Amino acid sequence: MDIDQLIDAVIDREGGYSDHPADRGGPTRWGITQATARMHGYGGDMRHLPRTTAVAIYRRLYWQRPGFDRVAESAPTLAAEMFDTGVNMGPAVATGFLQRALNALNRGARDYPDIIVDGRIGPRTLAALDGFLRVRERTGEGVLLKAVEALQGERYLQLAERRPANEAFLYGWLANRIG
Repeated sequence: MDIDQLIDAVIDREGGYSDHPADRGGPTRWGITQATARMHGYGGDMRHLPRTTAVAIYRRLYWQRPGFDRVAESAPTLAAEMFDTGVNMGPAVATGFLQRALNALNRGARDYPDIIVDGRIGPRTLAALDGFLRVRERTGEGVLLKAVEALQGERYLQLAERRPANEAFLYGWLANRIG
């Protein structure tokens, strides 16, 4: 999928307007929280946030700024998952999952050096990704994707355990965000 298709899929999954009492994000439309919309210049009622504004926010804030577009150059399926995870948990969290997985999968730094888990896609993270994919070839992206999804699932469980109100969302997170 290209970024336009990824954004459409996220918007379809997130739905229209919502203001669930258990959701700390408050009023949202198309999956964009009111706080995020305000940071990007939208001052109107969230019920009327234009889809085009949401698309622009997703592209800029959740694809280009975190560097998932650069990940897509060598691992498009992984980049798509990171985009979706970034929308739901924040791009730095999604990037941290990738960095942790790359460190754990480098066979004691024999395949490529460990990287700092800082939640940012930079030259070292991209070099580690390229090193991993070079060593693991065809199956590498799929295994890396499984590792990232495993970390994502663990985080969802922790969120529900730490805040019981999040149990209202756990089933949907696991059903719609992983795999």
